[in-house]
Amino acid sequence: MPELDDIELLAQYARDPSEVAFATLVTRHVNLVYSTALRCVGNPLAAEEITQAVFIILAKKARNLSPRIILSGWLYQTARLTAANFLRGEIRRQQREQEAYMQSLLNESEPELWSRIAPFLDAAMAGLGEKDRNAVVLRFFENRSLGEVGRALGASEDAAKMRVNRALQKLRKFFTKRGITLSAAVIAGAVSANSVHAAPVGLAITVTATAAKGSAVTASTLTLIKTTLKFMAWTKAKTAIVVGVGVLLAAGTTTVTLKEIQKHEFDDTWRTQDVLTMFKKVNQVPPQVRVLPSKFHPTKFRPHGD
Repeated sequence: MPELDDIELLAQYARDPSEVAFATLVTRHVNLVYSTALRCVGNPLAAEEITQAVFIILAKKARNLSPRIILSGWLYQTARLTAANFLRGEIRRQQREQEAYMQSLLNESEPELWSRIAPFLDAAMAGLGEKDRNAVVLRFFENRSLGEVGRALGASEDAAKMRVNRALQKLRKFFTKRGITLSAAVIAGAVSANSVHAAPVGLAITVTATAAKGSAVTASTLTLIKTTLKFMAWTKAKTAIVVGVGVLLAAGTTTVTLKEIQKHEFDDTWRTQDVLTMFKKVNQVPPQVRVLPSKFHPTKFRPHGD
């Protein structure tokens, strides 16, 4: 019997809900999520808590996820966002712990190389677009073939290869700006060999129990889940606003004013300086109408009877 893919398992869980289907998803992706969290926070216990939070979020959003989603890419991004929220209250201490812990996890064949890349990898990944990020996760975090990457992204193998190469060049530029001069091929090899490693024994079982069965979680985990869900909603809304503003500017018919925007009732997450600043810029765009001189001589075209 062929193995069900991620989307089929997710649909099965959303429909039943099937604990077996969800447990399969957790087992399949727990190493990716845990490794991403661990790389971000540098604390194994915190990484386990973040991993639980990510899969609880997945369980909550299972019914609403698009059937075209790349689940591993979505889980990677959610893990990164959840880890970022975790670090807000203790970023300085966690950064010191991350550096110390990453030193103990260096690949024996490439210790110096990976130690230079690891502290910056997730920040570099954050600068990629969603499709580029998904391509890197599939190709180097999960070690998929280019053909598999293409099928997952709905593209040809050649197109997948081009996207992966472009994404690697963006990562290379990011590292170069921080004094880490490496070729794209070297970066690809280091990420492929070191980015994902085994989560602690038993973590998959614990995660399944808390996410699929609805077992009790700590107050800090619950807060982390709520904060990440809000941040995900805000990120999605902000992207939609930016796209909408771009369309208005391109059309040259901008009539939205800051006062009109402020009349609407927004959720607290909308009330940020970024949004207000963005609409101020829209309001400052000059009118897109220009009066041109007439091409006709006034004496040659007189109304009848003059």
